Amino acid sequence: MTRRGLALFGAMCVIWGIPYLLIRIAVRDLSPATLVLARTSIAALLLLPIAAFRHELRPIVRHWPAVLAFAGVEIAVPWVLLGAAEQEISSSLTALLIAAVPLIGAVIARTTGERERLGLQSLLGLLVGLVGVATIVGLNLEGAGALPILEVGLVAVCYAVGPAILQRRLAELPALGVIAASLAVTAVVYLPIAAFSFPQEMPSAKVIWSVLGLAVVCTAIAFLLFFALIAEIGSVRATVITYVNPAVAAVLGVAILGEHFTTGMAIGFVLVLLGSALATRPGRTRPSESSGYPPTADVPSRGCCAD
Repeated sequence: MTRRGLALFGAMCVIWGIPYLLIRIAVRDLSPATLVLARTSIAALLLLPIAAFRHELRPIVRHWPAVLAFAGVEIAVPWVLLGAAEQEISSSLTALLIAAVPLIGAVIARTTGERERLGLQSLLGLLVGLVGVATIVGLNLEGAGALPILEVGLVAVCYAVGPAILQRRLAELPALGVIAASLAVTAVVYLPIAAFSFPQEMPSAKVIWSVLGLAVVCTAIAFLLFFALIAEIGSVRATVITYVNPAVAAVLGVAILGEHFTTGMAIGFVLVLLGSALATRPGRTRPSESSGYPPTADVPSRGCCAD
């Protein structure tokens, strides 16, 4: 890997580990819907001109149903659920649970007529990963109810389904154009929703900076860097960052917010990573005559919008 590739890889490992911390801070003063509106609006304003300059928006128009589906599954639904969940549970716990996304992605990829079927290795990986998730959840509920855990679980499902839509319906379209359009559509949808929950007072400086960090650094800049990383080292190798992001989020939660990192979290996270590695490891492939889409591994199993 080149120095540029290493720099981009390191930056993305950190940048997409930060959102959990910033969301946790922002939802202290803002409703989840207001946070989604602010984040998507600012990011769209930054990315749309770039996408337009590169002529990456016009091809999107003919594929608007798929773009709407992608925007809903990858941005609109999971981002509001993350905000709602982090009103009750820690950013560390949220991030570690999201680490299970590759497990869900493996099930989707290998049970929907793709190139590979679930084999013994994949089943073992899924079992190990599920034990890891159970360990994280069972030992670290921190007094929270089942609802926030369910919300994070739905986020993980969304982040696993999003790449499938991207691969099957939008693979031939410019990535930046798809992301910019998805952010803009989400902002428009959330404008009337968030209007009923705008804060009565000016949010604190920490909250404002958190929103700006989410929108500018963790969304707009992050996507530009992520696409550069894929161009530098390829999409398959770029997905390795998804195994590092939760660890970064956990460290930040403990160091900045004083969250507790327990033995259960550590053991569960290791099991989830091990299970993901086994479940997503390429096995015997079989040609698919009915599909012209690229292999599943070509699309990040975490989802291209992170958090």
